[in-house]
Amino acid sequence: MNRSIRAISTTAAALALTLILSGCAAWFATDAGPAQSTPTGEQVADALDPFYSQILQWKDCGDGMQCTEASAPLDYTDPGAGDISLALIRHVATGGDRIGSLLVNPGGPGGSGYDFIKDSLNYATDEKLQESFDVVGFDPRGVGRSSAVACYDSAQMDEYLYGLTTAKRGTDAWIAELAASSDAFATACAEKTGPLLGTVDTVSAARDLDLLRAVLGDTKLNYLGYSYGTFLGATYAELYPDMVGRFVLDGAVDPSTSNFEVTKTQAVGFENALRSYLTDCIAGADCPFRGSVEGAMTTIGALLASVDVSPITAADGRQLGGNALLTAIIYPLYQATAWPQLSIMFDTVLHGNADAAFQFADAYNGRDADGNYTDNSTEAFMAINCIDYPYNADPTAMRAQAAELEAAAPVIGPFMSFGDIGCANWPYTFTGERTQIHAAGAAPILVVGTTNDPATPYVWAQQLAKQLERGTLVTYTGEGHTAYNKSNSCVNDAVDSYLVDGVVPAADPQC
Repeated sequence: MNRSIRAISTTAAALALTLILSGCAAWFATDAGPAQSTPTGEQVADALDPFYSQILQWKDCGDGMQCTEASAPLDYTDPGAGDISLALIRHVATGGDRIGSLLVNPGGPGGSGYDFIKDSLNYATDEKLQESFDVVGFDPRGVGRSSAVACYDSAQMDEYLYGLTTAKRGTDAWIAELAASSDAFATACAEKTGPLLGTVDTVSAARDLDLLRAVLGDTKLNYLGYSYGTFLGATYAELYPDMVGRFVLDGAVDPSTSNFEVTKTQAVGFENALRSYLTDCIAGADCPFRGSVEGAMTTIGALLASVDVSPITAADGRQLGGNALLTAIIYPLYQATAWPQLSIMFDTVLHGNADAAFQFADAYNGRDADGNYTDNSTEAFMAINCIDYPYNADPTAMRAQAAELEAAAPVIGPFMSFGDIGCANWPYTFTGERTQIHAAGAAPILVVGTTNDPATPYVWAQQLAKQLERGTLVTYTGEGHTAYNKSNSCVNDAVDSYLVDGVVPAADPQC
């Protein structure tokens, strides 16, 4: 399942579903030493040349895949300050008319494009794309097999993700507990990751994309980005419009949306997806809910509130609180094919069993059956988002926003509030501006949006397609997160025709 943009929430220990991190650890701020002279533009260009001219050494890594690593500057404003490693995997084009490379990003932020292609090639792309392109997966800076963010071991991560607060949600004492947990996490990330933590922003990752384009031997970048990957792709198009080849952005993020608006829109999106699930569920024979959708929504809201106060103990001793249950609910809402499993989970929790809920939450958080975390997606997600958005952890403002969230999404909203607590004082802060992306001068870009996508709601696809100077919207009317290769032939044909043949739809095909 595509991890995508994570839903935004708060937890007793800064849940991985969040954009939260807090604290006042000023001692590990970004200014760690004496001021250095800033390299000139010419010096930067000269220093980048060895990176752009490197020769990749590919090796066989099984299942017909080839793997390699590329070197990139730690800091593009000062390429001589050190380098990082970027992990790549590719499936070489199977047809005789190879177009070039197609770089694929699965979302996140923090999702492994390497694993996405290695494990899910036929989910990420279809045979037509595999015939025409070398399909390339990569781990962005900070992620997975590339130079990666590191913070906690598995035991610490369990406490961070699943630990419970002692104070009542929303009180000053509760906020203080979250801030203390967030401080500890941020301190660990800074200590274990080092300077890389300050350069995992999306602009730097987009500059890596251009470097990868060059070392892969492509004059233009061909790109397929899902969810957060649409923001990464749009950022690239803004920075390098002349280098844009054929771009498809599926499950779009509106780059101009604030952190709070992201949270609110996602809360409404998941609330709507939950209603759609219940409509389908109640009409069937094996639904744990009876009566109306509104009645079932009330039951779910009461269930979340109940476990938040009186957690359910699982077989392994962990306690299921409101935030962990929210994660378990959100995870299967990403795709309608998982709704039957969601019914089973609800049935078990309603009968006092937390095991199925933890299986969903663990799957979402990358935790295996032995309690080990199989990737660093939580750390990378936090680090990237905390440097990509501005935050404000003023309690008065957060309480006003919490009321607005609850009004917009009465069931989901209360567990997605106070999201600014952590990132407001992350060791490396946002310094740019969240604004529209136009990519003036770029080639046409396809933007795919699903009408009831809970994680990247359809309105974002509409907004991004309008912002882009040559954006073309492809609408899929349906459920689930992202549409290409998982919806219908109308979407697939539009995407394949553009990527393979360069045919831009004359109008939205309304799939």
